[in-house]
Amino acid sequence: LAQSAIGPGMAVFSRYEAVLNQDGKPMSVHDALKIINRVKDEVMGGVSTDDADTGFCIDWFESIGWASGEFGEADILAQAKGTSIPGVQEAGVIESGGGKIRLLKWSEYPRDWDPKKDNRTPVWEALHHMIRALNQQGEESAGALLARMPERGEAIRQLAYHLYTLCERKGWAEDARAYNELIGAWHAIVTASLEAGHIGTQTELEM
Repeated sequence: LAQSAIGPGMAVFSRYEAVLNQDGKPMSVHDALKIINRVKDEVMGGVSTDDADTGFCIDWFESIGWASGEFGEADILAQAKGTSIPGVQEAGVIESGGGKIRLLKWSEYPRDWDPKKDNRTPVWEALHHMIRALNQQGEESAGALLARMPERGEAIRQLAYHLYTLCERKGWAEDARAYNELIGAWHAIVTASLEAGHIGTQTELEM
């Protein structure tokens, strides 16, 4: 479905000599893909995000969940989202090899992860690290992690809601539970993050 929205949108590039942005400068294919995907997300009721890696993960998860899929199909989707399989792999959210790729489950994420030292942190990654911390170490640990990336709090919460709804619709009860537990513990996690103290930012989280 994601790929099917790309063709009509990109057809304009073959129909006209040039497509311009509002400032009169030529629009790049990358910018066009971002616009197409943003509109697609709005129409489909998904999470509208400029985070290409997260956009890829959402659509791939909706398609096959945690199962392994063909590299070629993943590569097409990644390009449509404005990212690449090597880039998503660099972000630490997929396993790729043998012509297959799969999303890593939250339980496979490393416990020593520090968002302040990660140069490529999609919201998808941040969310699943939060779930890992909550399940393995509790609300205080999840709060301490959030304190290191408070500016991502609202995006993490929104993505958790979206994935919970998606899992409920597909009947993936176990996965839905993980997202629902984070949502249910959110107030306590935010409180714990405030007690831990925000690191490197003055951003205030909305309760």
